[in-house]
Amino acid sequence: MDRHELKQVLDEEGFNPQRYSLEGGFPDERYCLDELPDGQWSVYGSERGKKVAERIFPTENEACRYLLHLLRRDPSAKR
Repeated sequence: MDRHELKQVLDEEGFNPQRYSLEGGFPDERYCLDELPDGQWSVYGSERGKKVAERIFPTENEACRYLLHLLRRDPSAKR
């Protein structure tokens, strides 16, 4: 799974786009996916401009699947 496929699943399952970022950064109160300079992938929560509970993955597929798992477990992530 890549970011584009993940976006499709998130749209189909009715997740609120204001609860996640597939482009990294530090948007308030969102789950984020970010490609690191060394080619690894980071999934983290962004709270007040800081990374929270960051996990690093060697592949985009693993990171996307983990982010989907997090969102599915969070009832506030749906529209």
